[in-house]
Amino acid sequence: MVTTADSTSVLNPGRPVKLLVLGGGYSGRRLASQAARLGIPGVLSHRQPATAPPPPPGWRRIGFDSACGLQPDPDALSGVTHLISTIAPDREGRDPVLHQLGDLLQALPLQWLGYLSTTGVYGDTGGAWVDEHSPCQARPGRSANRLACEQAWLATGLPVQVFRLPGIYGPGRTPFAALRSGSSRLLHRPSQVFCRIHVDDIGGALLHCLALPDQQRPALVNVSDDLPCPASEVLGYAAHLLNCKLPPLQRYDDASSELSPMARSFWSECRRVRNDRLTRQLGYRLRYPTYREGLRASLAEEDGTALPLEGQPAAEGSGSAT
Repeated sequence: MVTTADSTSVLNPGRPVKLLVLGGGYSGRRLASQAARLGIPGVLSHRQPATAPPPPPGWRRIGFDSACGLQPDPDALSGVTHLISTIAPDREGRDPVLHQLGDLLQALPLQWLGYLSTTGVYGDTGGAWVDEHSPCQARPGRSANRLACEQAWLATGLPVQVFRLPGIYGPGRTPFAALRSGSSRLLHRPSQVFCRIHVDDIGGALLHCLALPDQQRPALVNVSDDLPCPASEVLGYAAHLLNCKLPPLQRYDDASSELSPMARSFWSECRRVRNDRLTRQLGYRLRYPTYREGLRASLAEEDGTALPLEGQPAAEGSGSAT
């Protein structure tokens, strides 16, 4: 069993683990490194495996790209017992993994399957708190497609857990580079808050749930940190860490016409996401309970003053695509 508190791996010899991570992007690569560090062997998919970074020790990289019909070698998936899909819906709103690999997955001896979704399925609540029992009011488009994919996964009969994420940050996805270059923008909208999660808490939460007994795995889990807050607050703290000046404050209403459609969509919804199921019911301890701990660790890794996750012990804490 994997325990995230002390970063040891105690794999039950009677239930060997081989993990397949579909989607070798930012979260998928980081998660695979966490799993390898815990002694879990696995397979990581890439759309262009020949040019992808080397996989972590004990792992193999394979190709999968639904857009061009690149299919994984079935032999490479032999013995896969656990699976995590980070892959977004396709242009038609379908889940590309289910659409192209559904029969193959049904043939695997899967003991657990984690699907990464978004807290955007809850829609705009005007800042009110949501949990896994809250109604889903996803707007048409990306969030509605995610909700449809969630439902498709849960209907497969496979041992699926859906993980709903807010905005994801971590090393390489922080405000520091924009602050240093002078390209950041300080936007503020009254009463607007955002939820977020450090990339290493995504992997930590999934590996924690992977190790739980079957009967202790609820179908839906929010993976968010403890502190929803305005984006301006996060940028202010990042500037404090760099000891640099903030850009001029802009009212969102004055700047919204200059933003991309995706950015305007991001700002159009406001909700606070509870993580009680993950942290209290399931017992996961966040490495980075707020953006403060997460930004400090990310800056240290970006600047090379701290070892990356796979080379350092786990920090203890308590417990996004918005």
